[in-house]
Amino acid sequence: MMMIVRRGLVAAHFVAPHLRPLTPLLPRRRSDPRLCSSYSSPSLRITASGDMAETRSPPVAKKVEHVMQMFGDVRVDNYYWLRDDSRCNPDMLSYLREENDYTGSVMSGTKEFEDRLFAEIRGRIKEDDISAPLRKGPYYYYKKNLQGKEYVQHCRRLIADNKAEPSVYDTMPTGPDAPPEHIILDENIKAQEYDYYSIGAFKASPDHKLVAYAEDTKGDEIYTVNVIDSEDLKPLGQPLKGLTCYLEWAGNDALVYITMDEILRPDKVWLHKLGTEQSSDVCLYHEKDDMFSLDLHASESHKYIFVASESKTTRFVFSLDVSKPQEGLQVLTPRVDGIDSSVSHRGNHFFIQRRSTEFYNSELVACSVDDTSKTTVLIPHRESVKIQEIQLFRDHLAVFEREQGLQKITVHRLPAEGEPLNKLQAGRSVSFVDPVYSIDSTESEFASSVLRFLYSSMKTPPSVYDYDMDSGTSVIKKIDTVLGGFDASNYVTERKWVTAADGTQIPMSIVYNKNLAKLDGSDPCLLYGYGSYEISVDPYFKASRLSLLDRGFIYVIAHVRGGGEMGRQWYENGKLLKKKNTFTDFIACAESLIELKYCSKEKLCVEGRSAGGLLMGAVLNMRPDLFKVVIAGVPFVDVLTTMLDPTIPLTTSEWEEWGDPRKEEFYFYMKSYSPVDNVTAQNYPNVLVTAGLNDPRVMYSEPAKFVAKLREMKTDNNLLLFKCELGAGHFSKSGRFEKLQEDAFTFAFMMKVLDMIPASV
Repeated sequence: MMMIVRRGLVAAHFVAPHLRPLTPLLPRRRSDPRLCSSYSSPSLRITASGDMAETRSPPVAKKVEHVMQMFGDVRVDNYYWLRDDSRCNPDMLSYLREENDYTGSVMSGTKEFEDRLFAEIRGRIKEDDISAPLRKGPYYYYKKNLQGKEYVQHCRRLIADNKAEPSVYDTMPTGPDAPPEHIILDENIKAQEYDYYSIGAFKASPDHKLVAYAEDTKGDEIYTVNVIDSEDLKPLGQPLKGLTCYLEWAGNDALVYITMDEILRPDKVWLHKLGTEQSSDVCLYHEKDDMFSLDLHASESHKYIFVASESKTTRFVFSLDVSKPQEGLQVLTPRVDGIDSSVSHRGNHFFIQRRSTEFYNSELVACSVDDTSKTTVLIPHRESVKIQEIQLFRDHLAVFEREQGLQKITVHRLPAEGEPLNKLQAGRSVSFVDPVYSIDSTESEFASSVLRFLYSSMKTPPSVYDYDMDSGTSVIKKIDTVLGGFDASNYVTERKWVTAADGTQIPMSIVYNKNLAKLDGSDPCLLYGYGSYEISVDPYFKASRLSLLDRGFIYVIAHVRGGGEMGRQWYENGKLLKKKNTFTDFIACAESLIELKYCSKEKLCVEGRSAGGLLMGAVLNMRPDLFKVVIAGVPFVDVLTTMLDPTIPLTTSEWEEWGDPRKEEFYFYMKSYSPVDNVTAQNYPNVLVTAGLNDPRVMYSEPAKFVAKLREMKTDNNLLLFKCELGAGHFSKSGRFEKLQEDAFTFAFMMKVLDMIPASV
């Protein structure tokens, strides 16, 4: 189960695979008539690496006084005019282009090195590759990448003997005698018409004759759903428009989907009968409380669709019997303030993962499909173990848990369907080899004993495993190929604990190349942090990161409070009036890295995106002396102004995350850390800020005004660059190589500042 959040991205170009797709949440507003900007002429300046280059002077945004008052406190925002929700005002766009041109000019001297980095990063990818085929009914489904192509093909092959029981040893035949490959959807062809293209859902009907897919062509996360014949690929009916990417089949001739209100809050769930107009679709439920948003998912058994309405603290669930969709939604778990429930189905039982103030790490209960009022506790609440999610099978239950910051999977055999379910048998744990790692659930065949999961560590490329829940045998089905001479044995991963200001132990995950890292304080280091929404940033692999590690960088993830790594209380102690723990935890981690001689202040780079960008903005103001480079990606930095505006989507629901600044205590607490409100006349480190014009979660104007205010106030000559993608949203560009180009740019910026770029490339 995953909350809908405005700023829920956990790492650059990485979204934890277990997170459900998030929906667009920011509104469009009328443009401000006071929009204006000033432009500057080219000049000669010295860049951070010491080379002289002809470049524009930094753009200077014109000040237009905008006064805000509350509780006797007066704030003046001279850059409020940068906000234009229509995103088409020519003056605003010209200003953003000036910033982009300035960034390009400053970085022009390192463009050759950046290009070499990009070629190096791209050179590690096996460009023509397929995903691990997933057995679904009579087919293997998989995705296929082609040499030189940005996007994937969605394919399938018929299983010659689909009556055989699925096994961990199954392999998809590909030879000349194998059933032919069938390409259902080629994203490369679809993307030719657009600057941005992303598939948010790809769903085959239960009989596999049709496919429904949701596409976003702007980066604003507003989807159009198309239904096609899976064989001849012809469209069925007209596209469904203005949807979220929440989409499920209700039998073979109907779809259930969710739409949003005028401020982009997912508020209505609909039943669409194939062959009918969208205007005649039936609204199954309308959530009128603007503190709540809707999501939906199908049960593993494919017998039910579950529709949930959730706020940050409360979640209740309806069920839809797929065999009787005309009967509509039935209340499964009631709406009770403070109770958060997620539901699965198997046989004649619903399995309910339930969290409350008392049972903050969740318990697992079961109830009869015919009587949901009587529940049996299967896994009680435990103070030290958090139930993250469950996955049901015909004969088994897989429980994904978290203890002391590490993930684990425990598998239980279930009694036969129809038999009493009074307790669970003792479980079997799946074993892992790395000291720190990341595991995620993925789709598996319900009527099998095979659990499929994803595994990686900071030195182990993403791997797909099939686990036999009867024998305990794990079989690797695919490990991502990393070209360029990659050898995992060259890298060391560690976990270190840092004592925060209040005595709390904060975990850090660390990786470095053992042949290059000196560990004497002279190594360059990149420290990453997030710390919001109970999202866990687990130690995962990223191939582009090798371009840092193989140049002597040490890479570290700070698992600060506000995230979910250490259980629910870890999150509770990093939100609302305890939000500053997130920032002081991160500072403690940075200081510890210096003390332990992983790096020095002169070599310490830090990065965070989205809500992690808020973290960057806060620590930038609090301890600008501690860092050499700060990378703030699509940062949520105008906290107080944003949270005071209830017309912005989900602002009201996010009061349960950040606090309601209409209350004096929260107002002054949030003001005390809101990055835009705390920029002062002081020396700042070298800073790179990014944004996406079509971003529906963090409006581009937040980082834009942050940069403008930093330019006005800072007293140093360090680099401050702003890069706004004019054709993308929160997740930046959509092509796989385009994303690598952004990594190369960021790495080049860091190494330029650290004077690590060779004189001749």
